[in-house]
Amino acid sequence: MKTFDPQAMYSEWMSQLVNQNNWQDSLKSAAVWNQMPAGGAGPLSATGDMLKELGVQVDPATMTRLQTEYMQELGKLWMDFSVSKLPDLKDRRFAAPDWHNHAMHSYSAASYLLNARFLMAMAESVQAPAKTKQKIGFAVQQMIDAMSPANFLVTNPEAQTKLIESKGESLAKGITQMLADMQKGRISQTDESAFEVGKNVATSQGTVVFENHLFQLIQYTPVTKTVHQRPLLMVPPCINKFYILDLQPENSVVHYAVEQGHTVFLVSWANPDESMAQVTWDDYIEDGAVQAIKVVQKISKQDKINAFGFCVGGTIISTALSVLAARGEHPASSLTLLTTLLDFSHTGVLDVFVDEMQVNMREQTIGRGGLLPGRDLASTFSSLRANDLVWNYVQSNYLKGEAPPPFDLLYWNADSTNLPGPMFCWYLRNTYLENKLKQPGALTVAGNQVDLGKIDAPCFIYGSREDHIVPWPAAYASTSLLNPRHKSKNRFVLGASGHIAGVVNPPAKKKRSYWTNEKTGLDAESWFAGATETPGSWWPQWAAFLSEHGGKMVKAPSQPGNAEFKAIEAAPGRYVKVRAD
Repeated sequence: MKTFDPQAMYSEWMSQLVNQNNWQDSLKSAAVWNQMPAGGAGPLSATGDMLKELGVQVDPATMTRLQTEYMQELGKLWMDFSVSKLPDLKDRRFAAPDWHNHAMHSYSAASYLLNARFLMAMAESVQAPAKTKQKIGFAVQQMIDAMSPANFLVTNPEAQTKLIESKGESLAKGITQMLADMQKGRISQTDESAFEVGKNVATSQGTVVFENHLFQLIQYTPVTKTVHQRPLLMVPPCINKFYILDLQPENSVVHYAVEQGHTVFLVSWANPDESMAQVTWDDYIEDGAVQAIKVVQKISKQDKINAFGFCVGGTIISTALSVLAARGEHPASSLTLLTTLLDFSHTGVLDVFVDEMQVNMREQTIGRGGLLPGRDLASTFSSLRANDLVWNYVQSNYLKGEAPPPFDLLYWNADSTNLPGPMFCWYLRNTYLENKLKQPGALTVAGNQVDLGKIDAPCFIYGSREDHIVPWPAAYASTSLLNPRHKSKNRFVLGASGHIAGVVNPPAKKKRSYWTNEKTGLDAESWFAGATETPGSWWPQWAAFLSEHGGKMVKAPSQPGNAEFKAIEAAPGRYVKVRAD
């Protein structure tokens, strides 16, 4: 998986800043538009070089049309500038008064937006296969985002004003913060000193009742006198820390489930070090999810449990339940999947990082042993929203010398986890690249053939409408793989917002909305066309589903664990506190 290095890109574009005027001049040249020679300046040259290397081109008629339209809009912009008519800048990067109060800065921003729009139009017009075209569009967008005049001190009037007002202090502080981030190997997005795991994040009361080399199992303390007979086992993604589900009491999915009268168990994955360099996907299934299910069954004395998976955790728990089904075991009373991929046909923008060459490269380097550093994954995910998660902080932290404010979600986002190389490479090839998980019998995991259709449990499947990691139609596709002969057992709910904000949406906030439609045998577009939108959080819908499959109410357990699985330490445990950096 090719990673995105913001510091390297920032340095590269800083060195090319002097060529910004040449970028605009290049776009005026018919020769450049039609031949796109190497050796020109700025992003147009880079785009041309990239297209030549990939062996693709733009239809000459389309190129001529783009050039004509560009020259018309550029001419209008020049005319407005000559009569001191300031352009209407609607891009939020240029919302500050400093961009509107000075004609040169206003024109600089408008020229950038014009050039950016036509570079993307050129990328979208290339004659190439869909995946190649997607990669070109992604690369050009990264380049465009990096070249924004807001990213450079000499073209950012906000940073210049602050430099003058602070008598140089903002620049000195910005350089100090940049040097500190270079030591860390990542851009600071929040004041990390303001948070401590177990102190003001991941604070739900509970006890670690089991641990092995892969995970700790937390049993949370009940807050109701009675609880549902069947416990809830939550499996979060192993590519992040679990406490995205337990940030603060008021937005904690864990705390909400406990309040609804469930005995909640949660898998807290180990943050791999070199001792786990040989761990495989089979290990995560057998020694991870399957082991967690067995322990929860023994502690609760229940054959049936409510299973829950979020993101990759959903892929893991679904695979584990399929493996158990092949062994003749059906431990799930219900299955909840939040923003989970089981069918990897449409993986959105992440698809640009996955092809045979890149997967093979990873297999050669870490497939037989080693670690994928957490910072690599973090950089990849940041690149998906570079303006928000990279350049926004370049501007505020470095150019303006502002310290990032405390924000628990961004603290969690920076708390990366490593992954074992063999496990990661298996996952990358068999899901994202070859999409075998959805094919009955195509994969053998932990000694058993995987057939998701053999999982015998009603399913609550959730997707987020603006999710860029798990596009909601891809989440919806699970309704065709699970309970294929009894699709009425599947329920799909679509929430507003993105991968994280859509999931972490407590009812008390009264924010956003969600869509429901009982007919899940339809394709995604037809499902949505017939769906009903309801204001507020989808959590109560999930609570009702869990209650339906939770069994009768019984007295809440007075102590965690049992005689075999005794208390080890208080939640959140040791494993979640191990940092990748």
